[in-house]
Amino acid sequence: MTFNWKKSLIIVFDIAIAAYLVLAITAFNKPAEKATVCSEVKIDIENDIMDGFLNAKAIKTILEKVHLYPLGRPMAEVSAREIEETLRKNPFIEMAECHKTQSGHVCIRLKQRMPVVHVMADNNENYYVDTNGGIMPETRVATDNIIATGHISKKYAQKYLAPMVNIIIQDKFWQSQIEQINVLNDGSMEIVPRVGEHIVCLGAPSNIEKKLERLRKFYQYGLNQAGWNKYAYINIEFDNQIICKKK
Repeated sequence: MTFNWKKSLIIVFDIAIAAYLVLAITAFNKPAEKATVCSEVKIDIENDIMDGFLNAKAIKTILEKVHLYPLGRPMAEVSAREIEETLRKNPFIEMAECHKTQSGHVCIRLKQRMPVVHVMADNNENYYVDTNGGIMPETRVATDNIIATGHISKKYAQKYLAPMVNIIIQDKFWQSQIEQINVLNDGSMEIVPRVGEHIVCLGAPSNIEKKLERLRKFYQYGLNQAGWNKYAYINIEFDNQIICKKK
């Protein structure tokens, strides 16, 4: 059998060309990551216009402290997974996602936990409770959250305070009117309004919507005529009655 050198060379040449084309197409469609530097960091925070604790500057600071902020670094050295894991450990972050683009951008998407009430209990515990009843640590960031004081355990805060404050913040009138909730030793509640020099007794933390609606009508048809500073104590604990104590 005669060996055909010419045919063999053609086959080898064809294989080499095919391999080159595969490598060229791969390199064209997927640029060498090592040669790409992160030129922009895009941080998208859900609810960042609300009364939360986080903004893009805060996220940058968190990542810089652990040397993970990607701007100016080779994309090959940027770990999206490490960025996600670091941010998810933050007590103010509910969700974190990160991905890289071929154009040298690092995109970070976050959802922050939203505090609704600042608890300053008589047992010296100081913390926030979020919309889902989760406990958040105290921070020096100034907020406009409702303050809750008195005999409050974390279980009470999660079970009763969070649902009540969620009701309040969904109503513009109550959101602007109620500034403090005080919990007595028996678990009953009092509220301190922004307008008027009186305390409102809600009683047990139940039927909050009905009690607030009864108080709204009393404000509308009672205090608007009698004067907002006439009473020192207003009790709406019981159905179908409002008990007022004059100053």
